[in-house]
Amino acid sequence: MRVTPWQDDSLPAPPPELLAGMKARRPGGELIGIDRVLLKSFPLATGWNGLLGRVRAEFDLALEYRELIMLRVAVLNRADFEWGVHYPAYLQAGGTEEKCEALKGNAADSGLFNEEELALLTLTDQSTRQVHVDADVIEELKRLFGEAQTVEAVATVAAYNMVSRLLVALAI
Repeated sequence: MRVTPWQDDSLPAPPPELLAGMKARRPGGELIGIDRVLLKSFPLATGWNGLLGRVRAEFDLALEYRELIMLRVAVLNRADFEWGVHYPAYLQAGGTEEKCEALKGNAADSGLFNEEELALLTLTDQSTRQVHVDADVIEELKRLFGEAQTVEAVATVAAYNMVSRLLVALAI
């Protein structure tokens, strides 16, 4: 890591409700590397925990689809830590080992993904690689998922690009 992570005995101590909220989002209640870096800035950690907690747990877009997006962003941005966190979550949400391997290459040509997944991968690739997303891609997502879940898909891509950029820049 390029910054010293926050430690349990560090001063100043984070607000107890922030620490509890961050631990509640993690399996076993254990903080991971990114959490300890975020705790270098309590306002950042508070906002991050709230936003990412909602993306991971409260969106109507199926968790399997959200995890698919997160893994593809991790691949495109070479965010190994992000891959390590979301790989088991994707499998637990219904993804497969074969799809995980396909995400590392030209996923669209693998023949493994359904229409909905292909549309989400197109969104993820365009938004991550070029920021601009073609209007026809959004229209296809709206046809498949409706407007609310299309917004959630776009927000998932955006949020996990934010995550991966922090992870890669700070070598987490």
